[in-house]
Amino acid sequence: MAPAPSKFLTKQNVAGALAISTLIWLLKRKRNKRSIKSRALWPTNDVHYVIKEEKPKGPPKAHVNAVFFKQLRVLLSIGIPGLFTPETGFILLVAGSLVARSLCDLWMIRISTLIEGTIVNMDGPMFKKRLLTFLAALPMISIVNNLLKYGIGEMKLRLRTNITRHLLDQYLKGFTYYKMTNLDTRIANPDQLLTTDIDKFCDSCTDLYSNIAKPILDISIYVYRLTSSLGGKTPLLMLGYLLVAGSFLTHLRKPIASMTVKEQRLEGEFRHINSRLITNSEEIAFYRGNNREKLTLFASFQKLIQHLRSLLEFKVGMGVVDNFVGKYVATVVGFYAVSIPFFQKNHPVLAGSPDHRFKNYYENGRMLIKMAEAIGRLVLAGREMTRLAGFTARVTEIRQVLDDLNKGKYTRTMIADAENSSIGEAGSGKIIHKDNVICFDHVPLVTPNGDVLINDLTFEVKSGMNVLVCGPNGCGKSSLFRVLGELWPVWGGTVTKPPSTKLFYIPQRPYMTLGTLRDQVIYPHTQAEMQRRNHANDDDLQKFLDLVQLGHLLEREGGWNTVADWMDVLSGGEKQRIAMARLFYHKPQFAILDECTSAVSVDVEDSMYSYCRQANISLFTVSHRRSLWKHHEYYLLMDGRGSYEFKPIEPNTEEFGS
Repeated sequence: MAPAPSKFLTKQNVAGALAISTLIWLLKRKRNKRSIKSRALWPTNDVHYVIKEEKPKGPPKAHVNAVFFKQLRVLLSIGIPGLFTPETGFILLVAGSLVARSLCDLWMIRISTLIEGTIVNMDGPMFKKRLLTFLAALPMISIVNNLLKYGIGEMKLRLRTNITRHLLDQYLKGFTYYKMTNLDTRIANPDQLLTTDIDKFCDSCTDLYSNIAKPILDISIYVYRLTSSLGGKTPLLMLGYLLVAGSFLTHLRKPIASMTVKEQRLEGEFRHINSRLITNSEEIAFYRGNNREKLTLFASFQKLIQHLRSLLEFKVGMGVVDNFVGKYVATVVGFYAVSIPFFQKNHPVLAGSPDHRFKNYYENGRMLIKMAEAIGRLVLAGREMTRLAGFTARVTEIRQVLDDLNKGKYTRTMIADAENSSIGEAGSGKIIHKDNVICFDHVPLVTPNGDVLINDLTFEVKSGMNVLVCGPNGCGKSSLFRVLGELWPVWGGTVTKPPSTKLFYIPQRPYMTLGTLRDQVIYPHTQAEMQRRNHANDDDLQKFLDLVQLGHLLEREGGWNTVADWMDVLSGGEKQRIAMARLFYHKPQFAILDECTSAVSVDVEDSMYSYCRQANISLFTVSHRRSLWKHHEYYLLMDGRGSYEFKPIEPNTEEFGS
């Protein structure tokens, strides 16, 4: 005969053993992970990519403290712009729905007690009557619950809409979007912050509102009802437990905020590497660089997964403590609190028959259990508040950086070394807007990193003068145009130039926007702006296409309103000619042409440059084609060693640097 099972082998013992085993496994895994931080991971094609542990520059500043509440207040003032706004209306709708839901809970406790009392007393007619009353109220209770969900969902959407619009207005103000990625090194992945982080912030914020408001309301109602029936000692005991447990758990959860910040940063880095692969797919394909890019992606992904696993393990550990302190111990305290008046002699609740005492205990006990649950939810809401602190720090970071950039303040890693130099500092020069002239007066040409390309650049170009800019790679040609376009700050001297709307830049690889064929020619105008600002129509655009010998595009692509992926549809030469048609449409005072006809035949290039002269468009051209000399009167030669010369082009001028 098989031996009888041991009396100690109960379900509770088995569950306890499993819990202890799981905890031991987690602790061992944590210890082992510390010893293999630099172990080779992700074997691919017999190649092992070593992932080095990243040393943080400093702990992310994200905690539930006075700074967090100040940051949250600023963001909420953006999301809720005023008192008499739809956003405030939805906040009141949620508050009203929460009150209605709490009242429904009280009514359901009472009616449930009465229904169960009729069952115990075997009162059939009264049972049916109260059951029908309960059934009749259910549709209204269902409406209240779903009205609460609608209010929370709409409040989240409105918060996200207002904050996103505000930050996008700042991000797309002037050249801020360019400065953030090229002049400032504080934020490497603004796309992650402007999309996912804002969404998670709004989600966390609205959930926290309902998760705090409902328990506080429930606690207030149940404290009042319980105090009137059982006395003040019972609810006071529960509130005291709330203070102690809440403070204890809030202290333990502090790391969650900084871990949330790091999680979102690593998510952004992984997304950024994926987007780089898409943007540069052709170049990577030519180099057969798929294996190298795979290793880079795997390295970024592994760092993210390692952090998410650490966060998961921390959350599991905190979940054990949360459930024990915020749920189970709260229930034990609740049972003890509700028992106090029943074990006291001559307490009013003991008056009457045993059946009456049972009903009192049953109804008050249910209210106390609901109050204990509300206290547990309020204690656990601290977990969401700690997570919200992380999202608040992330969104506040991009808001502050955008404010700084729009005020002309930059922070760059390498620029600190240049601040003590004789050149000065970024933004110390002046820009004067004046029509029909471009003048650099003792302007140093300096990169955002502080590298000085030319100490003192001085020249003047008036309308009608075409200038050929030449020199070796890295000599400062592109830097000159970035200063001219106000993309880079002026480190000293004075730059006199027309307003930015009267300058036009065409790069070697022109940008094709999403939209119709018409949009490619009139970019960045819309069709309405084309008619209002340039007084142009489709016939005028047809003439510009004919000038660049692309008139056949209309028939080939199906007309002006055809929408396509023009970056892929058009060849390199066609894109360059579309860009020249775009220049003719805008008719600026000055045009900067940066190798923009390298894929165009010489005869088409000649006709386009001839039309620029007829249209009084003065040119700054970067090109090594000898055929373009005849279209320019001056040259600006940079030697790449800090020197330059600005002179007229003579008939016997030799070819300038390569």
